[in-house]
Amino acid sequence: MTAALALGIAAGAQAQERAWTLAQCIDYALENNLSIKQSELNVEQKEISLNTAENSRLPGVSSSAGQNFSFGRGLTADNTYANTNTTSTSFGIGADVPVFNGYRIKHNIELTKLDLAAATADLDKAKDDIRVAVAQAYVQILYNMEILDVARNQVEIDSLQVVRLSEMAANGKASRAEVSAQEATLAQSRLSVTRAENNLSLAILDLTQLLELPSPEGFHVVRPSVEGIEYSMLMNPEAIYAEAVRTKPSIKAEELRLEQALTNIDLARSSFLPSISLSGGLNTNYYTSSGFAHAGFLDQVKNNFSQYVGMNLSIPIFTRFSNRNQVKNARLSFDAQEIALDNTKKSLYKEIQQAYYNAVASQAKYRSSETAAASAEDAFELAQAMYENGKSSITEFNEAKARYLSAASDLVQSRYEYLYQSKILDFYRGLDLNF
Repeated sequence: MTAALALGIAAGAQAQERAWTLAQCIDYALENNLSIKQSELNVEQKEISLNTAENSRLPGVSSSAGQNFSFGRGLTADNTYANTNTTSTSFGIGADVPVFNGYRIKHNIELTKLDLAAATADLDKAKDDIRVAVAQAYVQILYNMEILDVARNQVEIDSLQVVRLSEMAANGKASRAEVSAQEATLAQSRLSVTRAENNLSLAILDLTQLLELPSPEGFHVVRPSVEGIEYSMLMNPEAIYAEAVRTKPSIKAEELRLEQALTNIDLARSSFLPSISLSGGLNTNYYTSSGFAHAGFLDQVKNNFSQYVGMNLSIPIFTRFSNRNQVKNARLSFDAQEIALDNTKKSLYKEIQQAYYNAVASQAKYRSSETAAASAEDAFELAQAMYENGKSSITEFNEAKARYLSAASDLVQSRYEYLYQSKILDFYRGLDLNF
C-alpha cells in the first residue's frame, strides 16, 4: 500500500466518523471523484496547448556542431585533387522568425483558447452531473432510512400484539392459533426490517462510491427535517429553460465548440495565403588536410567566421485541391456543430419538461399521500381500540395496520420525491442543490 493510498484511506475513515449533510457530500465528491479529476487534468492539458500556441510567435533558435573525417582522394586547399586525409569542424547558431503565415498563428491561438474554455465548461458540466448523482443517492438513503423506521415500528406493534395475545391465551381468552398467526406476522415484519436494512446498506454503498470513500462502514447522513414541506408555485418549463440555456455549462460548451468550428474555417482559408519568414545565423569552421600546412584552430575559427540573414517567401499555387477540401471540411464541421448545439438545447428542454411534470406529479402525490396517511392512521387507531376491547378480530386489526403502514411508506416516498424534484427544478435555474 502506497503512502498516498494509506493517507487517503485514513482521511476517508476519519471523515466517516461524522454525519454528512448533502452539502458536505457534494463538496467532498467534487474534490475527490475520479471523473472530476480526469476533467481537471483535461483542462490543464488545454492550458499547456494554449501556452504552446501563444509561444509560436516567438523566434526559434538552434545551434549546431559537426565533425567530419575524409579519407582518400579529395579537394585540397589550392583547388587540386590529391590523396589526403582531411578533417573539418563546424559550429553554427541560427534563428528563424515567422513574419506572416496567413494568420495561421492567430487563428490557432483563438482555437486553443476556445478549446480551453470548452474544456472548462465540460468540467463544470461534470461537476453538475456529480451534484445531481450525489443528491439522488442522498435522497435514496433518506427514503430507505424512513422505510426502515416504518418497518421497525411495524415490528414493535406486532411484538406487543404477540405479548398481548399470549397473555390472553394463557387466560383462555384467545386461541393458540391466533397467537401463532400473530407470531407469523411478526416474523414477516422482521423480514421486512432485514430487507429495509439491506436496501439502506446498498444506498449507502452507492453514495460512498460516488464520494470515492474506501468503505461504507460507519457512514451515515444527516436526516433533514422535511415535516410540513411547503408547497411552492412551480415555475413553468419555458421560463426555467430561458434561464438554464444561459447558464448551463453543457450549452456553453457546445456554443464554444461552434465558435471553434467557425474559427477553424478561417484557419483553413489561411492556407491559401503566402507565408513569410526571416532567418539569420552565425557560422564558422576549422579545416585540416594531411600533407598541407594549415592555420591554428583559433585563427581558422576567427578567419572563417561568417554571418547570414535571409527571407523566405512561400506562395501556394496548386496544392492538389487539399486546401480547398480543408475549407469544405471545416464548413461541414461547422454545420455539424450547429446541429449538435441544437440537439443539446432540445435535450436540455426535454430534461426540464420531464423534471417539471415529475415535480407536478410528485407534488400532487404528496398532497394525496398526506390525506391518505392521516386517514389510515385514524382508522388504525380506531381498529386498535376496537381490537383491544374485543370488538374486532386480529385479522381486521392486521388489515388496518397494513393499510396504515403502507400509507406511511407512501407518504415518506412522496415527501422525498417531491423534495428532490422541486430542488432539481431550482438546480436547472442555477441555484444550489441543497436541502
